[in-house]
Amino acid sequence: MAKCRGCGAQLQSENPKLIGYTPKAGSEYCQRCFRLSHYGDLTVSMKTGIDPDEVLSRVNELDCIVLWVADLFDFEAGMLEGLSRKLADKKIILAANKRDLLPETLSDEKCARFVFSRLKDLGIHVDTLILSSRDDLESIEEIRRIVKQSAKGKPCAVIGRANSGKSTILNRLAGNEVLTMSRYPGTTLDFNEIEIGGQVYIDTPGIEIEHSVLMITDEKDLKTIVPQTAVKPTVYQLKGDQSFAIGGLARIDLEGCEKASCVFYLSNQMPLHRSKLEGADELWKKHLGKMLSPCAQVKEFQVSRKHKDSAKMDIVIDGLGWACVSGEIRTVSVHVPKGVSVTYRKAML
Repeated sequence: MAKCRGCGAQLQSENPKLIGYTPKAGSEYCQRCFRLSHYGDLTVSMKTGIDPDEVLSRVNELDCIVLWVADLFDFEAGMLEGLSRKLADKKIILAANKRDLLPETLSDEKCARFVFSRLKDLGIHVDTLILSSRDDLESIEEIRRIVKQSAKGKPCAVIGRANSGKSTILNRLAGNEVLTMSRYPGTTLDFNEIEIGGQVYIDTPGIEIEHSVLMITDEKDLKTIVPQTAVKPTVYQLKGDQSFAIGGLARIDLEGCEKASCVFYLSNQMPLHRSKLEGADELWKKHLGKMLSPCAQVKEFQVSRKHKDSAKMDIVIDGLGWACVSGEIRTVSVHVPKGVSVTYRKAML
């Protein structure tokens, strides 16, 4: 049985509810990929992606090099725990993707320093780093050159979290849209081998994003949450106790602010509401699902608290973006849906 050229799923005509379904015999694409490509319509949701151990185990069995694609905007969610251990004998090229979503004030040099610093913190080693943008042909050509130079005739397995942009990079390399691209995480469903300019690439399923806002929101809200253009920083000067609601998905409370500031890096479509901390609970209860939207499908929230111990610190919410706080702030409290990861890191910008 043939495989779908878009997502790699085995084509079948028996069950419309299962992956790989096509109503038309001889079709090169499943119905899901056809509708995603032409209408942006999701018929079967696989947004959770595939288990990381399953993907990395299969890749480790291959005689190949690895092109790891990570989303710079959603960097913390894109990290793969134990990558260096699980692919110990593989040469790894990291394409830090979606550079175009970050503010232009961040230089490539500072961006690269940030990436290497975070990789060191997480115990991950890569052989080469390439900063890539979705429509930057120069970075695509650099990926092509480095892969060919490193592969020495071996295939290149392309790995990354769901929605990191793997299929987009492969389509740019191929010069056409062979693979299915969309804003929906989990578009590639199986290992999918393609040859581009004499080099074999293996597109792998998007590895699940385990603790992300994207996993507990409705697909229709992804166009609001996932940025499609460069994010515009939103700056607030702070005094006293402040609270910020990021739609109905998260809330950041800042206590004891004095000569302080908070800069948000979110999708330009994401609503952001500022209030005094004193009335924040009442505001949340009264307006959740109305003014405060989009909302999570998970109703139970958890709170992460931290005493600010550095001059400048990023508060990262997986799948949503981050806020950079500086100046005198006594305590940071972050309210997120249960299971969503919050990271405190040295400021990227």
